[in-house]
Amino acid sequence: MKSARFLLAAAVCAACLVSQAALAETINFGIISTDNSAALKQRWQPLIDDLNKQTGLEVKPFFATDYAGIIEGMRFNKVQIGYFGNASAIEAVDRGNGEVFAKVKYKSGEAGYYSLLITNVNSKWKTVDQVLKNTHDINLGFGDPNSTSGTLVPSYYLFAKNGISVRNDFKSVLPSSHEANMLAVVNNRVDVATNNTDMVETLRQQHPELLQRVRILWKSPLIASDPMVWRRDLPQATKDKLRNFFDHYAQTDPREKAIMEGITGLSGFTDSTDAQLIPIRQMALFQKKEQIQNDAHLSDEDRKAQIAALDQKLAQLDKVAAK
Repeated sequence: MKSARFLLAAAVCAACLVSQAALAETINFGIISTDNSAALKQRWQPLIDDLNKQTGLEVKPFFATDYAGIIEGMRFNKVQIGYFGNASAIEAVDRGNGEVFAKVKYKSGEAGYYSLLITNVNSKWKTVDQVLKNTHDINLGFGDPNSTSGTLVPSYYLFAKNGISVRNDFKSVLPSSHEANMLAVVNNRVDVATNNTDMVETLRQQHPELLQRVRILWKSPLIASDPMVWRRDLPQATKDKLRNFFDHYAQTDPREKAIMEGITGLSGFTDSTDAQLIPIRQMALFQKKEQIQNDAHLSDEDRKAQIAALDQKLAQLDKVAAK
């Protein structure tokens, strides 16, 4: 009889342990590689610590050497929530079962940020017009392929609109992170480089003396602030905890405000949806359309068919944007 009671008690205890394990949800928080992992961890870990305390979830930071690592992490469910740029968020949404649920806010009150073309203050390249007219003599520090401000926006607004092919017209193109491109300009290792106002703000806070070595040659139209993306298949209870945290974080608490300001001058978060990605999708399709129009290897028939398909996608996006 005692043996039976013991077995029953053990079974109940085991069931409790299993139940507790199921409730102890672990979430990986992916952060795109705009900087080196140590710097990103220093900036984001205090927020992640608060996220754990306030939600009861077990959230761990997830870093990769490039944007693709975070995108693939979400695709294969190694990352369940992440901080993305708009272009990389498109990949996370389309290929990683992701969904935009929030976006960052800036202390400055800006609704977004800007892509930049920068050079060393002592460079012979004094204006953006000089750069555009002499690309064959210029080494370009470029962004990660999935970067909005480092690649997509300057490719479209600065280069494609001026009839310049990044791949073919520069002396050399060296893709890297925003931090690496900034340091390459500061130390005169590239002639010009793409970057953004977030990295300029980081340099202003941490190394203002280095910022004096940087000249800004070009500034893009406003880019919507960076989105937060979670996997669509997260449990609703988990989504509710995450949304409640990001809706209220750094609204009043001075310590939380200081943590957000340390993340490139941010002030908090506000709700968002996949709709914020529409302008970036349109930009990418326009850019692809121009590439097809200028592709001498395509037959007229193939060119017309591909352009028609892109026009159809653009028309669909126009309808969504209108709503």
